[in-house]
Amino acid sequence: MPIKIPNALPATDTLRSENIFVMTETRAMTQDIRPLQLLLLNLMPTKIDTETQLARVLGNTPLQIELELIAPAGHVSKNTSQEHMLSFYKTFDQVKHRSFDGLIITGAPVELMDFEEVDYWPELCEIMEWSKIHAHSTLHICWGAQAGLYYHYGIPKKLLDKKLFGVFQHTVEDPNFILFRGFDDKFWVPHSRNTTVDRADIEAVPGLKVLSASPEAGVYAVKSEGCKQVFLMGHAEYDPGTLNKEYIRDVKAGIDILPPENYFPGDDPTQPPLVRWRSCAHLLYANWLNYCVYQTTPYDISEIKSGTRTE
Repeated sequence: MPIKIPNALPATDTLRSENIFVMTETRAMTQDIRPLQLLLLNLMPTKIDTETQLARVLGNTPLQIELELIAPAGHVSKNTSQEHMLSFYKTFDQVKHRSFDGLIITGAPVELMDFEEVDYWPELCEIMEWSKIHAHSTLHICWGAQAGLYYHYGIPKKLLDKKLFGVFQHTVEDPNFILFRGFDDKFWVPHSRNTTVDRADIEAVPGLKVLSASPEAGVYAVKSEGCKQVFLMGHAEYDPGTLNKEYIRDVKAGIDILPPENYFPGDDPTQPPLVRWRSCAHLLYANWLNYCVYQTTPYDISEIKSGTRTE
């Protein structure tokens, strides 16, 4: 089944060229089905890239999905045109009266700042509080995961000695848990961050469970009771060239940085990246949609406001 996105969203042509089944708003009006309602809070600077990456992994499942885009109201995007923002994005105030089967909170390039110093932190806190009863399951990514763990559970982020940059191997710690159903024992995920969250801080919180970790990258996946909240510290959704773009950007800026680890064959930046994470990315998001959202969300979406759910 397709992912329903706005008619003119730039991701449409890209996904169709990759044989991802995309349904525009016009065609969706003829469908008699209860699609999953997903809300994407996009905090990334390159919003079109992020829209496309997430629509790609969300659209490659048998489920029909309607994707709604929002961004912080008080923050002006420097890397995405205002025309694009006005055409495809809403504010939180425009959607907060609704309930959603799933909410995704992306990462953001603000990790070296204290959470409270981020200009949209108050609005993000409002959204995370709202999500407790208006979103059946919330998926937090990278900085969004650190922000969620800090807001909901008081777990701090900590500065790394050097930037974690590359593609790292992870271990599934509970292969029977639904989020990693069908995974191999070890899998690869891209990371690009300067901060982390200590495992001991997570394990000290009742109700949180570490699902996957890496010797190099630390904790990767955490869930709360009933999968109401899922926290992913890496970027399984990244395109093949995303880390390369970040590397070139930093080199041009004069930053002393090594090529991303386990990314270029032989660590040679002149070679095309070796993609190791595509299959697990699709399976991860399919599992989240199926087991954490679709299988347990109420048919009457207004019932999500009860805030109740089962494992």
